[in-house]
Amino acid sequence: MKKVFIGIVFVILLIFSAACSGGDEGASGTEGSKEWKPEKPIEIVAPAGAGGGWDTTARMAAKVFTEEEIIDSDIGVVNKAGGGGAVGWAYVAGQEGSPYNMFVASPPLLFIPLNGQSEYGHEDFTPIANVIADYAAFAVAADAKWDNLNELFDDMKKDPSSITVVGTSSPGSMDHIQFVQIAKAAGVDVTKIKYVSDQDGVGLTQLLNGSVDVFSTGVSETVEQVKAGTIKVLGVTSEERLEGEVLEDFPTAKEQGIDATFVNWRGFFGPPNMDEEAIAYYEEKFKELSDSEAFADIRKQFGWDEMYMNSEEYQQFLDEKKGEIQSLLDELGLGE
Repeated sequence: MKKVFIGIVFVILLIFSAACSGGDEGASGTEGSKEWKPEKPIEIVAPAGAGGGWDTTARMAAKVFTEEEIIDSDIGVVNKAGGGGAVGWAYVAGQEGSPYNMFVASPPLLFIPLNGQSEYGHEDFTPIANVIADYAAFAVAADAKWDNLNELFDDMKKDPSSITVVGTSSPGSMDHIQFVQIAKAAGVDVTKIKYVSDQDGVGLTQLLNGSVDVFSTGVSETVEQVKAGTIKVLGVTSEERLEGEVLEDFPTAKEQGIDATFVNWRGFFGPPNMDEEAIAYYEEKFKELSDSEAFADIRKQFGWDEMYMNSEEYQQFLDEKKGEIQSLLDELGLGE
């Protein structure tokens, strides 16, 4: 009887052991399942020439990814300029499903398609992550009669077309719309604003020689000229004053009683139909980038704010912004 009892106990232990072993194997199979990670070089497209916001963002991200060992694979940045970004977008659209191609983008990805200048919009790509917020600055010559936005907009309310605003983007795109959005909140008839497009990069020269009155541009593009004493910034479009030398002296539109902001979001997109595991991988890596001290130093250097959004948050944000921009373009008669 004792032998029978021992035999039964032994069989029970074997069954229990087999069950545990099978469970562990299943758990390790789940936990140890191979998550996607890049096995080939990654290409980031800056859809513009060297030195601009897209190019700088792409190169700074690639630099931190590599130097901080956030991503092991080689990362290359290539410039594909043309069409306000449309040439680069078309190139990435042709890499459907690839987890090794992406591009950096900002509001023109919404503006350009709405203007009918590109067949590709944000819906045609895979939003991966947004990483920074940049802002607009409205500058005038150092000896201009206006010392703040309210003085400028008071004159524009009287005769909007008497004041010429220059920007590097085309009518209906970023430099134009960022100014229009703030001017509208200040009570200016935005349909009568005289905006000229500087496609040759001489907007600052035009401002300094008196050919135009106001320069609508990015905050970082004004710093050196303010230091040199050739221009003054009447206002920036951030919620609060920016941090950093010179930047901290720029007043916001909001603190001047104009209840409006404009954010130049900047983030990364993959081709259409990108694999979910690849998206998850890059979301995690861009969050690590955003949280790193190295990238915080870069944000401070360029006057950027932290603005991380994951893929789903980014998609919702873009859909909302597209609706706002469409309304403004329709008011200006610039919608498609």
